Amino acid sequence: MDAEFWHRKWKERDIGFHAPKANELLVRYFGELAPTGRVFLPLCGKTLDIQWLLAQGYSVAGAELNETAVRELFGELGIDPVVTEAGKLRLYSDGGTGEQPGIDIFVGDIFDLSPAQLGPVDAVYDRAALVALPGSMRGRYTAHLLALTHQVPQLLITFEYDQRLIDGPPFSITPAEVERHYGDSHRVTLAERRTLPGGLKGMHAADESAWILERK
Repeated sequence: MDAEFWHRKWKERDIGFHAPKANELLVRYFGELAPTGRVFLPLCGKTLDIQWLLAQGYSVAGAELNETAVRELFGELGIDPVVTEAGKLRLYSDGGTGEQPGIDIFVGDIFDLSPAQLGPVDAVYDRAALVALPGSMRGRYTAHLLALTHQVPQLLITFEYDQRLIDGPPFSITPAEVERHYGDSHRVTLAERRTLPGGLKGMHAADESAWILERK
């Protein structure tokens, strides 16, 4: 899976992964994980979770491969972004007025984002990144995320289903895999596991899980 896969998804508007409201597990658990602060959303798209986080007073930083998604995000937020070059990436920002929670979205390959560019964050919310990547990329991604964010607490959303029935993404992630990626650095707690309403892509039964990862 390469960048062209995701660019084609956005070009063809094949974006069923874009949920019509904030994720219920985010609403239910994120305040316990990080009552305030700056939150990093890897592979964020134009998720409405960002609007919810901003409305709760959080500042948001994100990384997204597709620039169309980021332009639409700022349009839907009613923000005229300040756009600057950031190495191999492009940074969309609200301009840092300080009057409202800030938002900074880096456009490009997340592996080109450095800790210095991202700056300090207080928590990670991963609803769409780990599950979007094939198994061959997930170890590299989680190692990079830990380096980027200095192992801050994380709310991780995963799916589990019979991978033989449907191709990912989103991919099925087992509890053992979550522990393998994060068990050395974090206390891994399953906050909730529920049947995904309507099934995966409206076709196949799946469970959705919320994991709370707290730095050891």
